[in-house]
Amino acid sequence: MLCRRLIARSPSGAFPASPLPSAQAPTWFRHRARALRLAASFLSRLKGGEWEAAAAAARKTGRRGWEWRRRPAARAQCALSLQRPSVQGGEGGRGGWRRRQREEPEDPRQIGCPEGPSPAPPLSPLGQAARVRPPPPLLLLSAAGGRRLPFSARARWASPFASAAAAAAAAAPESSCSAASSAATAASFSSAARLSRPFSAAMPEKRPFERLPAEVRPINYGLCLKPDLIDFTFEGKLEAAVEVGQATNQIVMNCADIDIITASYVPEGDEEIHATGFNYQNEDEKVTLSFPSTLQTGMGTLKIDFVGELNDKMKGFYRSKYTSPSGDTRFAAVTQFEATDARRAFPCWDEPAIKATFDVSLVVPKDRVALSNMNVTERRPYPDDENLVEVKFARTPVMSTYLVAFVVGEYDFVETKSTDGVLVRVYTPVGKAEQGKFALEVAAKTLPFYKDYFNVPYPLPKIDLIAIADFAAGAMENWGLVTYRETALLIDPKNSCSSSRQWVALVVGHELAHQWFGNLVTMEWWTHLWLNEGFASWIEYLCVDHCFPEYDIWTQFVSADYTRAQELDALDNSHPIEVNVGHPSEVDEIFDAISYSKGASVIRMLHNYIGDEDFRKGMHLYLTKFQNKNAATEDLWESLEHASGKPVAAVMSTWTKQMGFPLVYVEAEQQEDDKVLKLVQKKFCASGPYSGEDNPLWMIPISICTSEDPAHVKMQVLMDKHEVTLVLKDVKPEHWVKLNLGTVGFYRTQYSLEMLESLIPAIRDLSLPPVDRLGLQNDLFSLARAGIISTVEVLKVMEAFVNEPNYTVWSDLSCNLGVLSTLLSHTDFYEEIQAFVRDIFSPIGEKLGWDPKPGEGHLDALLRGLVLGKLGKAGHKATLEEARRRFKDHVEGKHILSADLRIPFHFQVYVTVLKHGDSATLDTMLKLHKQADMQEEKNRIERVLGAISQAELIQKVLTFALSEEVRPQDTVSVIGGVAGGSKQGRKAAWKFVRDNWEELYNRYQGGFLISRLIKLSVDGFAIDKMAAEVKAFFESHPAPSAERTIQQCCENILLNAAWLKRDAENVHQYLLQRKASPTAV
Repeated sequence: MLCRRLIARSPSGAFPASPLPSAQAPTWFRHRARALRLAASFLSRLKGGEWEAAAAAARKTGRRGWEWRRRPAARAQCALSLQRPSVQGGEGGRGGWRRRQREEPEDPRQIGCPEGPSPAPPLSPLGQAARVRPPPPLLLLSAAGGRRLPFSARARWASPFASAAAAAAAAAPESSCSAASSAATAASFSSAARLSRPFSAAMPEKRPFERLPAEVRPINYGLCLKPDLIDFTFEGKLEAAVEVGQATNQIVMNCADIDIITASYVPEGDEEIHATGFNYQNEDEKVTLSFPSTLQTGMGTLKIDFVGELNDKMKGFYRSKYTSPSGDTRFAAVTQFEATDARRAFPCWDEPAIKATFDVSLVVPKDRVALSNMNVTERRPYPDDENLVEVKFARTPVMSTYLVAFVVGEYDFVETKSTDGVLVRVYTPVGKAEQGKFALEVAAKTLPFYKDYFNVPYPLPKIDLIAIADFAAGAMENWGLVTYRETALLIDPKNSCSSSRQWVALVVGHELAHQWFGNLVTMEWWTHLWLNEGFASWIEYLCVDHCFPEYDIWTQFVSADYTRAQELDALDNSHPIEVNVGHPSEVDEIFDAISYSKGASVIRMLHNYIGDEDFRKGMHLYLTKFQNKNAATEDLWESLEHASGKPVAAVMSTWTKQMGFPLVYVEAEQQEDDKVLKLVQKKFCASGPYSGEDNPLWMIPISICTSEDPAHVKMQVLMDKHEVTLVLKDVKPEHWVKLNLGTVGFYRTQYSLEMLESLIPAIRDLSLPPVDRLGLQNDLFSLARAGIISTVEVLKVMEAFVNEPNYTVWSDLSCNLGVLSTLLSHTDFYEEIQAFVRDIFSPIGEKLGWDPKPGEGHLDALLRGLVLGKLGKAGHKATLEEARRRFKDHVEGKHILSADLRIPFHFQVYVTVLKHGDSATLDTMLKLHKQADMQEEKNRIERVLGAISQAELIQKVLTFALSEEVRPQDTVSVIGGVAGGSKQGRKAAWKFVRDNWEELYNRYQGGFLISRLIKLSVDGFAIDKMAAEVKAFFESHPAPSAERTIQQCCENILLNAAWLKRDAENVHQYLLQRKASPTAV
């Protein structure tokens, strides 16, 4: 990386003899030039005697400073400072600096001494830029985050776009390097130094944490930012109206990777008080501003001038690389603040409960689009540079910092107005406005739907949806300016597949739901994150079902969210929906399937329990009561309980406050014309029958249907005991009985053998509704995986699905067979399970064929891609031959493949030809990737490259994953595709992750992508020793934000190994018997 290469300096103080890579050298020189320009802008504000005083001070200290900079020890120990508030830093906010690699504490009196032995700590590119010998009037000023910034002889600084009045300052003192500023220099490097030394040997413990003190609170942020899209820096000026609630002489804020130049406080009607010290608490990402006198209670204005870097980490205020229509590489400046990265863009009170209004201004190149949460109120020429404009935005409503957003770049847009008068725009890359029309249509339908459902209007005058080239998450719900990955927003009318349309509709529905549930009413603390994400993950399906009823989206919810959440929640290393979050670094761990998918599933169950009418009444009550405020989970339960009259809080606390979910065992006894059911609930565990002593209890809404009327509830009860007995009246002996109608209750069901056998014919004749067929099969598969029933029994039930017409049922069946195939790839009878797959999928494949038929719809297209892809991956001969033929025609341009036959998740033609291809096939795919203009197509190719089977080609794919051809957020998908492609690929991907861990960790640390990378790389192993190997690696290479994921992966590996030992031989014998039987499917 650029930063590490720049810091490798020789003892003489020169840069390394080996030149920088040509692509990096211009950037480095731009940083150096940028530093000088900033310094010059400061000096330009000096007048007359002030300049002479500055020059005199520089002559006295500058020569000495330059001599010190020639010596590595002195460079690390000292930074020159004239008149500036003392700067301190250190871990935990102790105000000093202790060198981490020395056992004895340092004498603070020696920190500023040129004879100190410490080597030069790492500097960021911005810091390195400043390491050029300045003209005599310039001095280097130490700052937090490892950067040295050029500074004039002035005590205070005003940004280049600040008023002249803000530039007044006193002359500089003649003192040389102060101990305090030197200590800050060393302390500020601690974060960067951690990444360059060996990782500690143990998993880190949870750090102690305190939320921000309540003495000072913001009312309004006046924020002006000036990003530099060439040097990747930004300058900022904050004027925050604050209220001092309790007299204090310090203000504590959040601040990370930002260098504060000056800070002052102006009490209402009184004189300005300049801060005399900045204490950076780097580990807690806080800064304490110290003042020489007490700030009295009342209103005032906090003024801070600061600078920062447009980073490449896809968090905070960062740069996003894109290619212009002319082929030039350019950069946009964009934001991603959730959970705790607003502090990387400006000093702030970065906690969700500390809400304020925002007045945002951006100084940007006049040929760029500038966007923020609100509408533009003024766009005027910038007085200091004719190439810039200052764009001012309207004041926002009261909102949390993590919802603030701004974007500067080149974009086209399409627009419309919703039926309730809100201006809706979708911003796309230049020349691709057509690809924004589908999302525009969805958004225009969605806003009025939510307004009617909540009976609360959308409170802003506009909503912008914008596609960002480099974006870690799928999307982010910034109020009024929602940011998306390109693949989550853009739809090409000719080349996008059906699943992409559905995905865009769901993501748009999810993010716009947050405009009410999350933005208008916000969680009080990250403990209640699930309240935002679980609710939005449920109502996105409600919205899409309203807009596109033909999608049968609720059946897909069961496969995509419900079963996914149950798979994770069955682990010993799961967590409750509500997790007590302390330090914000813990937040990333709970952006997972529990918060999203389990949260959505229990909301769905609750909605079904109390009914839609009462649910809507409760939601309206909740949103109106807490609008522009913060709320906790209990506040939602109270509103829904008030509306429905049902014990919502008592029921839901059993689902949100304890980990896991129940298994309900049911057996039936016929008594004359009635069926008597005995139900027993116990915790479901992926490792087998629960044997704990605590015997947890859930309050379960139980619904029961029978073969008389499979689509309607025969009986509904609330199971609030470990065992209950129910009597179903007038149910004949030949009638089957099924629990959990619609697969709505968040529990698994185990039927007695007699009850299960009576349900099998209902699968074959399709009398059981699709979602119940899916739920039954998924429950059985999970019971087998846990060792509660035999895997062979599940395979027998799977054969009953041979007549299945429903896409989502096939999708879930395909997924489970994929899991089993991965497991059996560790055996010598892998081909037998592939033959089973071919037998199961061949009839539906022959029925569907390759080409769409008149009258087919969305789900037919999805099903065709799924089935043919599964057959191709399983080695079905006819499918392979046809796939190769169509791929050849596609490459030669004779007949372009339908997008639905290129769907990556369904392993269609691309994965089929790759799995059975050679180096020429891979080269062809890489060529198609390079030529693709649409990011959706690039992602399709990236995710299937791992299907290649030869060892040397697998390595080529892994190398490609870290190349410039792949966007940073998509590298994980390429590596994951390799790990999931084959047993050989799994081993190669894990080795690649270990060999490139430093680069991958530096790229993704502190975000959910690092967890995803780990999970995709190791989850498929099924050998005990691999769990030990994974555990050992991450003990020596900690990834704190992925700690729980690592534990879950190790647990899954052990579970896979146990499953393989337990059932492999029985499965093998069954498959052999089937193969020998002439009646096989």
